[in-house]
Amino acid sequence: MEVNGTANILSSAYLAVEFVDSFLPENPLQEPLKHAWNHMLQNYSKFQIATWGSLIVHELIYFLFCLPGFIFQFLPFMQKYKIQPDKPETWEKQWKCFKMLLFNHFCIQLPLICGTYYFTEFFSISYDWDSMPRWPFILAQCFGCAVIEDTWHYFLHRALHHRRIYKYIHKVHHDFTAPFGMQAEYAHPAETLILGAGFFIGIMVFCNHMVLLWAWVAFRLLETIDVHSGYDIPLNPLHLIPFYAGARFHDFHHMNFVGNYGSTFTWWDRLFNTDSQYKKHYSLHKAVKSD
Repeated sequence: MEVNGTANILSSAYLAVEFVDSFLPENPLQEPLKHAWNHMLQNYSKFQIATWGSLIVHELIYFLFCLPGFIFQFLPFMQKYKIQPDKPETWEKQWKCFKMLLFNHFCIQLPLICGTYYFTEFFSISYDWDSMPRWPFILAQCFGCAVIEDTWHYFLHRALHHRRIYKYIHKVHHDFTAPFGMQAEYAHPAETLILGAGFFIGIMVFCNHMVLLWAWVAFRLLETIDVHSGYDIPLNPLHLIPFYAGARFHDFHHMNFVGNYGSTFTWWDRLFNTDSQYKKHYSLHKAVKSD
């Protein structure tokens, strides 16, 4: 009964997206993308695409999204948007972070990425252009993946803050009380595996094409780098997402160590009142700013 109910919800969601999609114009980039995608399929094997393609997508997107925050530290006019201006980034901190990233990316994540091909084969995930979903479906699927990942992240992240295990695993991620974008994946190897597992649950539920896997990688990296950026930029388009946490919400978690456990959304923190200290701090911040 529960499985049927879930299937009905997903079916209704897909019908709603299909209805909206019927009113949208054709993507002007569709033909160039089709040519590039088919060229990739003709020149590389599925294993190469799933493994080395996924690695390249992850590394390029990660450091590309980190680049704006890295540049901001050298721009005086951007410092008014820095959430903790009294704690600037230093070369020492960034070098320490970069070395840990290299270890996590190539010693922890790369072996997992090497299993991507077998993952797509086991779940019969397509690679061909004709079965690729249109972008409204991809956006809807990414949102579904984000909801699932955020739920996993909230409860496992909160568990990692338990006093009996915090110092052994999650304390590494809290080395920096004022986060910066590159720190998003700075973590103990065990945490990389524990919290990273939530990334794959949504894929198992929604993924029907290789492009969604890469789109979900891009969205998840964009989101986690944004919330770790240390800058609350006005007119950030990610703030249009309902219940989006954002940089100020997660920055408080690094500053305070307690509360604000969600990764993307705020609803679990609201439901369990684990954002109460943040609300008090933010109210005080706004009051001081208005005086």
